[in-house]
Amino acid sequence: MDNYLYLVVNLFTLSFPLLRSFEPKIRFASKWHALFPALLITAIFFLIWDHWFTVTGVWEFNPRYLLGIYLFQMPLEEWLFFFTVPFACVFIYEVLIYFSPKDIFQPVATPFVFILIPFLLILAFFNLDKTYTSVNFTVGAVALGIHWLLFRDKYMGRFIFAYLVHLVPFIICNGILTGGLTPEPVVIYNNSENLGIRIWTVPIEDTVYSMTLLLVNVSLFEYLRNRKTFQRS
Repeated sequence: MDNYLYLVVNLFTLSFPLLRSFEPKIRFASKWHALFPALLITAIFFLIWDHWFTVTGVWEFNPRYLLGIYLFQMPLEEWLFFFTVPFACVFIYEVLIYFSPKDIFQPVATPFVFILIPFLLILAFFNLDKTYTSVNFTVGAVALGIHWLLFRDKYMGRFIFAYLVHLVPFIICNGILTGGLTPEPVVIYNNSENLGIRIWTVPIEDTVYSMTLLLVNVSLFEYLRNRKTFQRS
């Protein structure tokens, strides 16, 4: 049964958001016309990035916990990850908008962006010998910058709220994948390519990676569902 672990994590991540997508208050399913293209576009970028890191040895996958189906050197479960996790994260984003109509983090949106971008770039510059750290932090800074240029602080407060809330299930699920509850990790990181700092068993870089994954999805999702507004403006 070990070989189903990564698949089960994917299905567990997807299960509750999918079941609640048809709930009449949040009506998440009614927004799928914007969500699914956002998921696909973002997944293409991240899968190319993931493939590069896989073939260059930044990380690898433990066959003990996989079905054994591979596409371009990456397990099927890893492909699913870039659809199930963003689906659940954007669901969290939408739920928080419904239950917290006031954008409580909007006042910190501007300092968040203008402090985090240089912080990430400085860390990337001083860790150029660590591929995961330098590339990940650079991409995160660029994603923040592009989002800010396109939207300013219109969605950033909502994003920050969703990002902070998502860290709890993220640490749990990613902790399982990085060996928090198993004799061996599902995803094996090359520690020479990261800072070696972990939250439970999760590399600190993963919190930035997840931030970028959520931000790109949210940016595309908001643009696609509001594109008529953007076209008029």
